[in-house]
Amino acid sequence: MGHRIDEIDKRILYYFGVDARNTATSDIAAEMEVTPATIRNRIDQLEERGILRGYLADIDYKSIGGYVTYLFRCTAPIPDRTQLAQSALDVSGVVNVQELMAGTANLLVTVVGSDTEDINHAAGELADLGLTIEDENVMQGEYHRPYDPFGPEKVPKGPSLTDFMSLAGDAEVAEFTVSEGAEIAGNTIEQAVEEGQLSRETHVVGIEREGNVLTPKGETTFRAGDIVSLLSTAPFDQDSLKAFGTQGG
Repeated sequence: MGHRIDEIDKRILYYFGVDARNTATSDIAAEMEVTPATIRNRIDQLEERGILRGYLADIDYKSIGGYVTYLFRCTAPIPDRTQLAQSALDVSGVVNVQELMAGTANLLVTVVGSDTEDINHAAGELADLGLTIEDENVMQGEYHRPYDPFGPEKVPKGPSLTDFMSLAGDAEVAEFTVSEGAEIAGNTIEQAVEEGQLSRETHVVGIEREGNVLTPKGETTFRAGDIVSLLSTAPFDQDSLKAFGTQGG
């Protein structure tokens, strides 16, 4: 049976999910109307109960020249799944292992290497452990956000990313859902460009609304819930997509 947590614990977990390094206990204390000492004690309790398990750095290995990240989908015999998941962490290059409650493809193993030889070596060691590699893919990106129900009622939210692809050169394609209360909702594509909500390097190439696919035109209006496909001739800047998320208040 899992541990019960109250609203103070939830808020601590929310803000640590946002940014564990820069979360100030005094800010959480002020919001929850308790003392900073109470927050520090709660953090200690969450750690002791194994709920707050650690503070991991979010490292983008693909941005380091010459390095590549692979995701291996592996099958482990169910009785040995947990033991093999822990053993996989000892393989050089493995940075993350996720254990799934499934019969097949029940371990997701993330491996970083400087070249194909590193990746192949790690794959061989995983196989030697007794894992069957079902599939492997180069990881393009990984995205995280805190669990909203643990946070305050009103909190800014970014657009909900549903797909992402890098093309030749620096071009990128992103597909996401426009959030409720988004700044850009109600504006036409032309207005969004004029007001700086869309950069001139970004092109709207598709809008899906209530199951219908629209052909984007200058006078097409964005609405909350629209699934928007954007093509950018340069890498997307996260700040340039803020207009598609909800506004704070």
